[in-house]
Amino acid sequence: MEKIDVFEKYHREYDQWFIEHEKLYNTELDTIRELIPPFKRGLEIGVGTGRFAQPLGIQTGLEPSENMAEKARQRGIDVHRGVAEKMPFEDESFDLALMVTTICFVSDALQSLKEAYRVLEKGGCLILGFIDKESDMGREYQQRKENSRFYRPATFFSSDDVISLLKDAGFSDLSAKQSLFNYNGVPDMENIRDGYGSGSFVAIKALKNKQGESM
Repeated sequence: MEKIDVFEKYHREYDQWFIEHEKLYNTELDTIRELIPPFKRGLEIGVGTGRFAQPLGIQTGLEPSENMAEKARQRGIDVHRGVAEKMPFEDESFDLALMVTTICFVSDALQSLKEAYRVLEKGGCLILGFIDKESDMGREYQQRKENSRFYRPATFFSSDDVISLLKDAGFSDLSAKQSLFNYNGVPDMENIRDGYGSGSFVAIKALKNKQGESM
């Protein structure tokens, strides 16, 4: 429960972070935006306060924290209470699913991705954004996590970890974008590049193939 409780208690501070770190936030948003295809029914898993869903036009959110969910609703998102490991949605309900840093806070990463696969229609895609634990920013976050109210309960993943989990969950046709380079307190936010391995923020797009089966 610690992972949920911290966001329930500090929802205002969480939302304020996006104002105080506007350039960093916009870079993450633009990185994700480069991977998003046209969609009709979008879901953000771990929607938080709606800071990504709203500007990206995602209509539906899943969020375990009621205080966070209420803020997202104020931003026009239809938020359902629940956790990523057991979503309250029918099979093939969406053509796009988004997870931004959520994978760091779930109890079971693989089960969460399997659920994302389940709720996506055949040919739908999942976009997963996260801080790579092997990047400069990722290493700093890990070093400071015991003193961070938000990241203390987090589990960090490398890009290779995430790719392996996505494949195990049944996803295929993976592609990646990266940003936030040369991190030394203030990251270089000018460029978004293909792939991963240099940028601290990585977004990976993964498809549910049209047969709905693992490749």
